[in-house]
Amino acid sequence: MRHNRSQRGSTRSHHGLKGIALTKCPDCNIAVMRHQACSNCGKYRGKVVINLEKKPKTKTAKTPKKSEKKAEAK
Repeated sequence: MRHNRSQRGSTRSHHGLKGIALTKCPDCNIAVMRHQACSNCGKYRGKVVINLEKKPKTKTAKTPKKSEKKAEAK
């Protein structure tokens, strides 16, 4: 059965997209998605849950490539 325009529209009335619910972080006042830790300060509900301090990079020893290993063996 064919549906007229008003029936089609009333069926699709619930298909609209909703916006993202944002709140402000109480510590740094940046917009944050609800129920997630703040990406700026790393706190959730007043507690630090993500450590955002940058760690110093350590140098790793490079392993020689296969072609370099063959050249050393000869």
